[in-house]
Amino acid sequence: MSNIKKIAIYPGSFDPLTNGHVDVIERALEIFDEVIVAVLHNPSKRSLFSSAERVEMIRQSMNGLKPVQVDTFDGLLVEYARMKNAVAVIRGMRAISDFENEFQMALMNRKLNKDVQSVFLMTGLRWIFTSSSIIKEAAQFGGDISDMVPEPVKIKLMEKFPKLN
Repeated sequence: MSNIKKIAIYPGSFDPLTNGHVDVIERALEIFDEVIVAVLHNPSKRSLFSSAERVEMIRQSMNGLKPVQVDTFDGLLVEYARMKNAVAVIRGMRAISDFENEFQMALMNRKLNKDVQSVFLMTGLRWIFTSSSIIKEAAQFGGDISDMVPEPVKIKLMEKFPKLN
């Protein structure tokens, strides 16, 4: 048995983090020693929350869970994974519609770095309909999203969308 720590990267925009994301992180921790939640910094994409806000919400939501690190990255995911000594990239999937795009990305990542595996985890059935964009839209119009996001995320959404109060 190897003493090398198995590190996985869970990349995404996490704008904002949802309970579906948390579900994937928790289940990834059953497989890997450490999960790095890597917030993609993409200046060409318009986000509701800044990278710093997203990192802080994730850290608060993980409530000091030791094997979870939170970081930001830009550029090639496989280069970031190499820099962090990760053995895998975690991708959460909700439905078959996610598969084609995720499969293409996994094949490209495999071509760029054959040492980093792609691991697909289906989100729990309870979260299959949730996405960050749907949650933001519901929050914008005053919908109750409290059971779809961690409490620190709900608080930040309430600041952005006062109708939630």
